[in-house]
Amino acid sequence: MPGPAAWSLFLQRLTAHRHYWRSSAIGSVLEPVLFLAAMGLVLGSLVDRGPGVPGGVGYLAFLAPGLLVAAAMQTATGESSYPVLGAIKWDRTYEALLATPARPVDLVAGHLLYVAFRVTTSAAAFLLVLLAFGAARSPLVVLTVPVALLTGLAFAAPVTALAARLEEDAAFAALQRFLLVPMFLFSGTFFPVEQLPAVLRGIAYATPLWHGVTLARDLALGTAEAGPALLHAGYLLLWTAAGAVLAARALTRRLVR
Repeated sequence: MPGPAAWSLFLQRLTAHRHYWRSSAIGSVLEPVLFLAAMGLVLGSLVDRGPGVPGGVGYLAFLAPGLLVAAAMQTATGESSYPVLGAIKWDRTYEALLATPARPVDLVAGHLLYVAFRVTTSAAAFLLVLLAFGAARSPLVVLTVPVALLTGLAFAAPVTALAARLEEDAAFAALQRFLLVPMFLFSGTFFPVEQLPAVLRGIAYATPLWHGVTLARDLALGTAEAGPALLHAGYLLLWTAAGAVLAARALTRRLVR
């Protein structure tokens, strides 16, 4: 369980968030919703006139849970890149906290608590829009919010570890361009990865986003099975745990003297 220092950092981030929550809502909720409307309704009408997606599912119902999880990835990585490097190098918030009884593991826990709050609230808002669009086929669609949370943490923890090792922020642009955008496009959000060549398909299966998208879609469509669902969730938890350990080690090496 997170200790008092972790909760203190979480409350500090939450207090700061009150001053810019409107602008953050645009990136984490409004943009994905507009994307859903454009792709799901406009492009989706064209897809549904053709062969459609496997299983005879409407394209909107196929796309919506994938976008919900992909938006969680974007929110989590955004909160774990520049803000973490800033807390280390520019604001020195982490250095100030470590002057108290707080430990690096408390910093990681507090940060992930805040990411969990951001992802959960954004995913819940997206879910309401998804329901309003009529894109759900099962009551299990409510479980897409915890799936988005797991996926967000699976990205937040490793990106935090990366940010803790950097001296400059140029690597974040490369992360977005060469990892996040390809994952967004080719991890099953917009079309089944089975349509990819075998090599790219194997890479897609290894990404946390594919596991999150697949699990959320199975839940939203009512096709989830216990065994595969547990495997997807376990894979996401593995990324979270490994990333958190690496992040704590990186913060220890950089800030503890």
